[in-house]
Amino acid sequence: MTITIAILIDLLLILFSLKYAWWYPRKDMKKTRIMMYHMISGQLESTKKSGLRVSPDMFERHLKYFKNNGWKFIKMSELQLYENDNKVVAITFDDGYLDNYTNAFPLLKKYNACATLYLVIDRHKNDWSVKKNPKHNTGVLANEEKLSDDHIKEMLDSGVFELGGHTITHPFLPNTSTDDKQYEMIECKNILETTFNSKVSSFAYPFGIYNDDDVEIVKNSSYESAVTTDEGVADLDLPFELKRIKASGKDNFFAFKLRVQKGFRGFI
Repeated sequence: MTITIAILIDLLLILFSLKYAWWYPRKDMKKTRIMMYHMISGQLESTKKSGLRVSPDMFERHLKYFKNNGWKFIKMSELQLYENDNKVVAITFDDGYLDNYTNAFPLLKKYNACATLYLVIDRHKNDWSVKKNPKHNTGVLANEEKLSDDHIKEMLDSGVFELGGHTITHPFLPNTSTDDKQYEMIECKNILETTFNSKVSSFAYPFGIYNDDDVEIVKNSSYESAVTTDEGVADLDLPFELKRIKASGKDNFFAFKLRVQKGFRGFI
């Protein structure tokens, strides 16, 4: 019995070590951390826990951690200005959910932080998740309230937010023709700049799925950078394939800190 318990404890320690990789060396603090958020909201009772939903309380803990530990908040348009500085973090939000205004915006102001919003133009009642996987047809995403133009104008006027491009309809790029890709990726920038009278310099690949042709489209446009959903610390020598650190609603605070230090949580 004693041997069995000892083996069980060893297995649990191995699983913990693999899940959190606490022993893995942290990345250089001069490497910019680009944080990836989607929603700042509580979990839905009727569905399984979603990594896309970070609670307002946890988001505040994230901001407080950065503030209390000497991190500098920047927008994506400022990446090159702080390339060699210690402890630089760029907070990003994808898609354009209403809770970015109701929950994230006040907290960002409270901690004197800023963020970049990668906005989908055709976002209202758009269930883009089915474009990647037709089985994702629950309607949850389509019914999720999105930002109005008036919300966005207020967020921009405050100086807390800037806009980034995230296509017009949030297509699944592997199933999209080259002409349609170019229209989705480049025209969304023109629409955002015209609608909000605001410069758009960064782009986010829908679903984080892209290929070399997509990178070339962005490179040949007037975008200055592009972000992926690949986990890790950003390499500014690859400005059109920037990795981001996932902020997950499934993580505890310990896991969040590990992600910030190392670029990822663990191996399982």
